[in-house]
Amino acid sequence: MRVLVVGGAGYVGSFAVQELLAQGYEVVVLDSLVSGHASAVPPDAELVVADARDDEALGKVFSARRLDAVMHFAAYTVASESVLHPGRYFANNVGSAICLLNACVAHDVGLFVFSSSAAVYGAPDEMPLTEDMPIRPINPYGESKALVERLLPWYQAAHGLRYMSLRYFNAAGAAGRLGEDHRPETHLIPRVLQVALGQMEAVPIYGSEYPTVDGTCVRDYVHVVDLARAHVLALEHLAREGQSGALNLGTGQGFSNLQVVET
Repeated sequence: MRVLVVGGAGYVGSFAVQELLAQGYEVVVLDSLVSGHASAVPPDAELVVADARDDEALGKVFSARRLDAVMHFAAYTVASESVLHPGRYFANNVGSAICLLNACVAHDVGLFVFSSSAAVYGAPDEMPLTEDMPIRPINPYGESKALVERLLPWYQAAHGLRYMSLRYFNAAGAAGRLGEDHRPETHLIPRVLQVALGQMEAVPIYGSEYPTVDGTCVRDYVHVVDLARAHVLALEHLAREGQSGALNLGTGQGFSNLQVVET
């Protein structure tokens, strides 16, 4: 099976590429390299440098190769930035998904795994989160992911495209030669490591009045290797004629910002 991994030079996407190759899949990576890194793409995967919103480039990629499935990771992901630049987030995150879905329809690619986010739930009234809870995003980033999720059933109804949306929490960790490399770095754990290495003076902690054990924000951290494996399992599920749907990916246990720093 040949899989197009969009955003496969990014953090989670590169781990998915590695897992797909380990499972014997053929992999084509499509990435603009705006935030991804060519060095994160293994030599066994083909790298095409292009924007997923470029219909002409997509047409060439789909026409030149017999693709069986698409995994879509490419997105702008900083929630606070999305509030300042909502148009940029909708144009990129929703626009790229529409272009990819249309290319799938045009080239008879029937399986689509979407890297969504728990941000689609917004600020839920109760925990733990379950997949049947209301979708109520509170920022344009979460809304962009929710909009793509809402598109998918319509494409299935009209074109038979089957999909899985994976709503994961906070990706973390590294393995082998791969890890987080955001520029600038906005994630807590890499910042803690940068302080330990003398690359930063201190870790900024935003907020101290949350209703948590120490007043700082609590997050559910999921190892990136587990996320990558979950995406491959989702693809295998679809390939076995499994039903489309959405799944949460998390550990069910949260850690506050201070707990992470002190650990």
